Amino acid sequence: MLRTGNAITVVSYGAAVHWAIEVLEKHPNIQADLVDLRTLQPLDIDTVYTSVKKTGKLLILQEDTLFGGIASDISAMVMEECFQYLDAPIKRVGSLETPVPFAKELEENYLPKQRFESALVELIQY
Repeated sequence: MLRTGNAITVVSYGAAVHWAIEVLEKHPNIQADLVDLRTLQPLDIDTVYTSVKKTGKLLILQEDTLFGGIASDISAMVMEECFQYLDAPIKRVGSLETPVPFAKELEENYLPKQRFESALVELIQY
């Protein structure tokens, strides 16, 4: 498979898919496979595996906090099945491990939207 340093698989679902699209549009030089998980059960893990084998990098974005989230399970499955294809550590991005704030300004910091862009650029440069 042909890989470039600017290729990455981004896995997400729900509102976070729209955040990923918004950020990826700001970085046209990044070749991203955006996998939109339409369902979590059943999980279309074969699509994730195929994309990771193609790109060599995986970033999982979720609206939920990281502890106990689906990103942990996806990361573990990819490590078990695709480790030899990875060119970088798997990166997970989620909300802060705090109660959900109800003030808009605080919620913007709580949600992972802004941290996703930093993680994306960092992983591409790995």
